[in-house]
Amino acid sequence: MAATVKYADVEVGTELPLRSFPVDRANLVQYAGASGDFNPIHWRESVAKAVGLPDVIAHGMYTMAQGGRFVTDWAGDPGAVVDYGVRFSSPVVVPDEGGATLEISGRVEEKLDDDKVVVALTARSGDQKVLTRAKAVVKLA
Repeated sequence: MAATVKYADVEVGTELPLRSFPVDRANLVQYAGASGDFNPIHWRESVAKAVGLPDVIAHGMYTMAQGGRFVTDWAGDPGAVVDYGVRFSSPVVVPDEGGATLEISGRVEEKLDDDKVVVALTARSGDQKVLTRAKAVVKLA
């Protein structure tokens, strides 16, 4: 599989359209099963609040994975992402009723040699920025 976005078709400043990813507690339980991270702050409200959190929070790596999904969906090939890193700035709080929404957008920040670009991501939940320094290096067609 190869990226479907062509290097020649993007410029520095090219915007990747905003996408919304709903997050509910069922997603967190599924992620816990897949990752092996069963920390109860990710599924049990009483434990989350007992340690000072406002409610259950999404796993940081779940949030990061949604950013990766955003980039790979844009590129058209999961293998096109050759480097990806973030810093966590705020948790995604996931109330029992209604869950949360993670909104991710991106922008081509730099064009590199060998048909690669650097994509800077913005990830927010509510009025909180949840990832900082979120960048992916993507090899385009």
